Amino acid sequence: MNRAHISRTTRTTRAEFAQPRTIEPALPAVGSFADLAMPAPLLAALGHEGVTVPFPIQAATLPNSLAGRDVLGRGRTGSGKTLAFGLPVLARTAGRRAEPRQPLALVLVPTRELAQQVTDALTPYARAVRLRLSTVVGGMSIGRQAHALRAGAEVVVATPGRLKDLIDRGDCRLGDVAVTVLDEADQMTDMGFMPQVTALLDHVRPGGQRMLFSATLDRNVDRLVRRYLTDPVVHSVDPSAGAVTTMEHHVLHVQEADKHRTTTEIAARDDRVIMFLDTKHAVDRLTEHLLASGVRAAALHGGRSQPQRTRTLAQFKDGQVTVLVATNVAARGIHVDDLDLVVNVDPPGDHKDYLHRGGRTARAGASGSVVTLVTPRQRRGMARLMASAGITPTITPVRSGEAALRRITGAKAPSGVPVVITAPAAEPSRRATAGGSASARSRRGRTARGRSAGKRHAA
Repeated sequence: MNRAHISRTTRTTRAEFAQPRTIEPALPAVGSFADLAMPAPLLAALGHEGVTVPFPIQAATLPNSLAGRDVLGRGRTGSGKTLAFGLPVLARTAGRRAEPRQPLALVLVPTRELAQQVTDALTPYARAVRLRLSTVVGGMSIGRQAHALRAGAEVVVATPGRLKDLIDRGDCRLGDVAVTVLDEADQMTDMGFMPQVTALLDHVRPGGQRMLFSATLDRNVDRLVRRYLTDPVVHSVDPSAGAVTTMEHHVLHVQEADKHRTTTEIAARDDRVIMFLDTKHAVDRLTEHLLASGVRAAALHGGRSQPQRTRTLAQFKDGQVTVLVATNVAARGIHVDDLDLVVNVDPPGDHKDYLHRGGRTARAGASGSVVTLVTPRQRRGMARLMASAGITPTITPVRSGEAALRRITGAKAPSGVPVVITAPAAEPSRRATAGGSASARSRRGRTARGRSAGKRHAA
């Protein structure tokens, strides 16, 4: 049967009832990008970017995805997944031109930060094969994104909510999409995006290539696999779904009364660190305390506008800020070179959150440490979480000012001289975003107000 004529319903039925079928064997892994059937400009771009040897998930999946096979990749964040799906998306789309509003390839991701990271990572390669990339996320001007789609974009990187808004407005149609990627599929289901994701996938052209990447494969992700992937090539970077050999895991037993001071001393270390807390309010309070103590800190959470979040990340990456204090909004989609420490000031809620928070360090083969501060009342829950994650941490009782704390985290006493970090620019006002000059707003005010209303669904 010609795969292009297999309907989604047929694939679902075949998967659910496990009827006999011929399964093509997977192609063997490669040792070099030069062994792959990729356009010469893509190979040249890899060399120019200094990417010489494929990571395991790339070596295993690229021969198959470049041949058009569906792929199910299981691997922790930072394992090389972006190029594992990005190179076949670009290679299989190269040489084609999209009609206005009708992209040819789609990458769905759960967060704005991850969408921007994927776009940044793929831009030099897309440029090499003359493909246009468009990023579609909430928190930014929907009008500009609609304009980019109307101008024509071969590859769209999107969060589900904003893409749905653009489809509802008539600014995007998915009927020409031949290659679809779901990245961080487990978080999309955890965030409640499953109905939107399935609705979007049902708009995509039947019979196209599908690639799904996820750090964990729970029941909801398995539903997506059974419904939308056909005979996928399955590859797992590591069976423990996240434990990394280059990453050290430390649980520091602290007393409640000493936890705040311990946190401050860790933040005052010489190198950068990301500190995770549970709530926006706790993030803001700690950030204010650190700034008053002489630590160059900045807050990142969902209460900040997208331009503010983007500016804060830029300040952290270029060293203006040395401590990023964040909620789980920073647990995925953020890549910072040479980040060797992540601190869970508040222990995460489950093992998946732990793995994704920790995935901000020890990326792409580098080393790093994840430190979790645990008070006596949290010890039992933390032990269960570590067991679920398949991790045996080093447990150390510590107090502020002690040598053990300095040895593990690089902690030191803060200067005590308050510092001021230039605040990220505020989000443009709705009036300015809607349309420039007063006369222009007058001409199209009603339309602009209608469009801005769509933002309530954006991711």
